[in-house]
Amino acid sequence: MSTADDRPQPVDLPLLQIGGPPADDGLSSGGGGCGDVCGCEGDDDAFGLDPMECGLDPSLAELLVDAGLDPVQIEDIAHMAIEEDLDHGVDVTTVATIPEDAVATGDFTAREAGTVAGLRIAEAILSVVCTDEFEVERHVEDGDRVVPGQKLLSVRTRTRDLLTGERSALNLLCRLSGIATATRAWADVLEGTGAAVRDTRKTTPGLRSLEKYAVRCGGGVNHRMSLSDAALIKDNHVVAAGGVAAAFKAVRTEFPDVPIEVEVDRLDQIEPVLREGADLILLDNFSPEGTREAVELVAGRARLESSGRLTLRTARDYAETGVDYLAVGALTHSSPILDIGLDLCEEQG
Repeated sequence: MSTADDRPQPVDLPLLQIGGPPADDGLSSGGGGCGDVCGCEGDDDAFGLDPMECGLDPSLAELLVDAGLDPVQIEDIAHMAIEEDLDHGVDVTTVATIPEDAVATGDFTAREAGTVAGLRIAEAILSVVCTDEFEVERHVEDGDRVVPGQKLLSVRTRTRDLLTGERSALNLLCRLSGIATATRAWADVLEGTGAAVRDTRKTTPGLRSLEKYAVRCGGGVNHRMSLSDAALIKDNHVVAAGGVAAAFKAVRTEFPDVPIEVEVDRLDQIEPVLREGADLILLDNFSPEGTREAVELVAGRARLESSGRLTLRTARDYAETGVDYLAVGALTHSSPILDIGLDLCEEQG
């Protein structure tokens, strides 16, 4: 019988942070990178990585880069999705029912109204599974509003490959389009107020960049992409550090160039935070009336973000107080999918 002393002891490995170059110690990697649309205004190009070094078609990779996505990451996600679906085997239904040399055209079609996002990602998934080159006809672009029955993307390739990649492509396309559709509803409500809806880090592990991309397609803006992009001092940090001022000073000393956002839940906490030099103040669970008081108190000395108690019905009430952002975690953690299907076209002759 083994004892605790006999068991292998855990090795204290450095935390691997995705997205940056190796650190000076050669053991851990740097992190972050949030893009120019992020609320913390980071710089994704600072790492000197070449996103074009991937196995995707160069023209598709370029479109992904233009959209603020990393083709290497998209290729990895595409492989993961297909490999998960095949599980080291084959698509037994398709192989059994479809001749190997059969070719077909499939239309990705909206089943309901919404805002589409992820079309180029769906193409990337198909490019991974297709054994031959395929032809693509693009009918709409990410960010477009679509109606039921509208064609989004037509693909002609081997029928087996198209059907094998169908579900993986639709899973992401429907998921991202659902996020874009939900975000568009918020953006429409806020139109003309000067406030923007933005997301949080409440995202699906491994899909954060895609889900935040979908938010942008829907007219929203991104908050920080990672824990290393910006500091957000919340209640637990305040408790652990011994106060708001102590927490703020600790972050500013350790990371002098990082933007700092501080969460407050009372009006009397705002002035001390302003004196410390907060870049942005998160108003947690304030009422619209309390939010208006906070806006008047801050008087432009920092940006303000409302969080908690927010619904589409109350969104404009908050926006009209003068806050800069409405933080809505539900955009990425609770948005229903947009129903999109793949329809094979009947071959003529």
